[in-house]
Amino acid sequence: MRVMVMVKATRSSEAGEMPDTPLLEAMGRYNEELVKAGIMLAGEGLHPSAKGARVRFDGDRRTVIDGPFAETKELVAGFWLWQVRSMDEAIEWLRRCPNPHAEACEVEIRPVFEADDFGEALTPELRQQEDRLRDQVASNQPR
Repeated sequence: MRVMVMVKATRSSEAGEMPDTPLLEAMGRYNEELVKAGIMLAGEGLHPSAKGARVRFDGDRRTVIDGPFAETKELVAGFWLWQVRSMDEAIEWLRRCPNPHAEACEVEIRPVFEADDFGEALTPELRQQEDRLRDQVASNQPR
């Protein structure tokens, strides 16, 4: 199963404070373990919400809302995409993670939808399209 692991933002990350060298080194070692174990598919840190935007959808209307966004505890400061056997395995890996911030924070794990989760709504044609797009995305990745 694939899971998205989301590092929640803190006041410091939203203020644009960068991690220090010891934290970068610790996270580098942790990411190396994830890669060697075949767990990590992707992972990145995100700039503060002040550099971002949201688009609100309401029917055919689109409204752009520029950052920063007020609710820091609801924002994501970084993420990993992992391939694991179970949610328990993901939790065990996350327990080994260094604290991603210099202050207390939360990290959320959520399963990624797989094609089979959509049942009959995902017709054979839609499944074929999904497979083709995944192959195309994979071929676009730098080697």
